[in-house]
Amino acid sequence: MSRKLKVLVHGTGFAGQGHTEAFRNAGAEVVGIVGRTAGVVQQVAKKMNIPYAGMDWQQALSDCQPDIVSIATPGGAHYAAIKQAIAAGCHVFCDKPLTADGDTAIDLYNRATAKGIKTAFAASFRYMPEVLHAKRLVAEGKIGEPVEVECVSHFNLERDIPFGWSHRKEDGGGRLNNNFTHKLSIVTSVLGEDILSVMGEVRDDMGKAPIVKGVHNFKTRREHIPEDLDDPSLEWGESNVEWSYNVTVKILSPYAKKPVSALFKHGGLHPRFNEDYIAFYGQKGAIYIKGHYGSGPLYLYNKNKSWEEISLPVDIGTDIPNIEGDTERNWAYLVREFVKDISGESVTPYQTFKEGAQYQQLIDIIRENGSWTDVTHLSPDK
Repeated sequence: MSRKLKVLVHGTGFAGQGHTEAFRNAGAEVVGIVGRTAGVVQQVAKKMNIPYAGMDWQQALSDCQPDIVSIATPGGAHYAAIKQAIAAGCHVFCDKPLTADGDTAIDLYNRATAKGIKTAFAASFRYMPEVLHAKRLVAEGKIGEPVEVECVSHFNLERDIPFGWSHRKEDGGGRLNNNFTHKLSIVTSVLGEDILSVMGEVRDDMGKAPIVKGVHNFKTRREHIPEDLDDPSLEWGESNVEWSYNVTVKILSPYAKKPVSALFKHGGLHPRFNEDYIAFYGQKGAIYIKGHYGSGPLYLYNKNKSWEEISLPVDIGTDIPNIEGDTERNWAYLVREFVKDISGESVTPYQTFKEGAQYQQLIDIIRENGSWTDVTHLSPDK
C-alpha cells in the first residue's frame, strides 16, 4: 500500500492523544478526532495538528472516510461507535476493555468477522520489554515445563479520586477491565492463548467517591480531589464495580504437558509492602520480573539454585519503539504491527476482538462471585 492509511480517533483524553501519536509513529495519517465536548475536542485538534474536529461520530465517519478508527474512550462508550465503524468498513483499533459486557463484545467480534475487517485489542502491556524477554526464555526451555504463575499488585489508589467512568460497571470501569486485561494478556503472551478455565472473586472496597465537574483527562483526575471532603454541599456517587480481585486461570501451554495455573491478586486501593511482581515457575527454574506490568529488571532462578539478573537482549531492545512512557510505547508497538498487517506485511500474531470478547466473558463470570462453596454446615457443632 503506497498511500498513507487514514485514521479517525474517538476520544480526546490521554488515550486519544496517545493513540494519535502511535499511529503517526507507524506512518499513518490521523485525519480527524471526535470528542463529547466542543471546546475540548477543538483544543486537542489544534494542539495536535489534526485537521478535523467533531462531536458527531457518525458524521465524522462520513466526512473523514477513514481506513482505520482508533477507539480511545472509556469502555462503556465503545459498542455503538465500533458498530458504526464496522458498518462503514473501517479496521478497528480498540483500547481495553472491548465493551462493558460479554454479550456486546461477542456481537462486535461477530460483526467484524462477518465484514472481513481487521481488529486489534489493546491489552498491550504484553509488549513490555521484559515480558517479551520472559516469553523468549520460556520458549527456550530455560525454566523447563511451566507449572505456575503469580501476578501480585497493589496500587494504593486514592479513595477520593473524583467519581467517573472508572467507578461504573456500565461505563467499562472496574479493576478487572482496567488491570486484569493487561495481566492476563501478559501471561498468555508468554504461555499461550488457550484459556481453559477460570475462578475468582471481586470486592468493592471503594463504596463512594466525590462528584467533581471538569475532569476530562483520566491521568490528571488526582488533581481534582476536593480539598474539603467534609463539605456538606459535596455530592457523592456510588461505586458499583470491583476495586480488588483474586482470580485463578488455567492455561493450556505448548510448553507444558499439564495446564498451567496462573494466580492474579490485585488490590487497587491497598498499599504495597514489597514491589509488585510477575513470576513464572517451571520444573527446572523460575523467572521473576519486578513491577506490576513487568517493568523489570528480570531475574532467572538457574541451575545453581540462585537468582541472577538477566540483561535484556539487544535485539528485543532495538525492536521496541523509542517512545517515553510504558503505556504510550506499548500502544506504539501494537499499532505498528496493526498498520503493517493492514498494509499486507507479515507480522507476528497480535490480539484481536476474538481475545477482547473472550476477556469480557471471563470478566462477567468472575464478577458473579460464583466460586464460593458454603461450608457452614460442616461445623461439628451443627
